[in-house]
Amino acid sequence: MKKNIGSMERVLRIVIGAGIFSLAFWGPQSSWAFLGAVPLATGIIGWCPPYALLGISTRSKCEGTDGSKDCCAINNK
Repeated sequence: MKKNIGSMERVLRIVIGAGIFSLAFWGPQSSWAFLGAVPLATGIIGWCPPYALLGISTRSKCEGTDGSKDCCAINNK
């Protein structure tokens, strides 16, 4: 499973997913809030199944496995 979600999108998915998911326990306490687990999970693992099916990747070509962009600095020298 190759990661296909960029760093910034991962952070946004985790924050938004956690916010939506928290509504299952606080606030309106609707069971629909469990849908927040989807962006939360995809943000944590860094892989989105629909992106994989459609061949989409928001991940930078220089983004390393640890999220660093060291190869961009090396390639620009």
